[in-house]
Amino acid sequence: MELNRFIDHTLLKPTATEGDIIKLCSEARSYSFYSVCVNSSYVPLAKEALKDSQVKICTVVGFPLGATSTEAKVFEAIKAVEQGADEIDMVINIGFLKSNNYVAVLKDISAVKNAIGKTPLKVILEISELSKNEIVKASEICLDANADFVKTSTGFSKSGATLTAVKIIKKTIRNKAKIKASGGIRDNETAQKYIDVGVERLGTSSGIAIVSDTFSTADY
Repeated sequence: MELNRFIDHTLLKPTATEGDIIKLCSEARSYSFYSVCVNSSYVPLAKEALKDSQVKICTVVGFPLGATSTEAKVFEAIKAVEQGADEIDMVINIGFLKSNNYVAVLKDISAVKNAIGKTPLKVILEISELSKNEIVKASEICLDANADFVKTSTGFSKSGATLTAVKIIKKTIRNKAKIKASGGIRDNETAQKYIDVGVERLGTSSGIAIVSDTFSTADY
């Protein structure tokens, strides 16, 4: 198994400079990571840095709170794809979910998916803010909205991915969508545990440490 092909090499800190993004892209090339994941303002820069490369470009929408309007998320997603993004990671509207306004949550995700068509859409649940039942419901809505992935976390909340949450998501979505785990995955052993329970993508700023089997205290 090529662990590097599971990794979205990630840098989403607001302080990330142009130089940091160029370095991220260079590292992704060197280690043949699946993608880089950057904020949408850096999609054009990443596109240029990764030309003639197999590394894909992933960006985030409605990040990190998920509380922007659906219209804003749709515009951001469309613009990112136009500028070269290969995948979109959008944050679910957590407040709508907790209000039991499931129709609004569904419309929010569906609108983005419909806008970007065949471009893969990963929907971030932010599991640290949700109960088990809310994780189940959110995962079901992701399926109804034709999301391609259910993603655990932004990495900017009080905690990131957990094996327990991933197992809940996997049981709910079965093989109808894929799972991306993110937040707190910093070493080879941890990454392997997530893959063993069915995760098909890892969002991490510690990709080099993971594939080099060295521990990193970095997170994103």
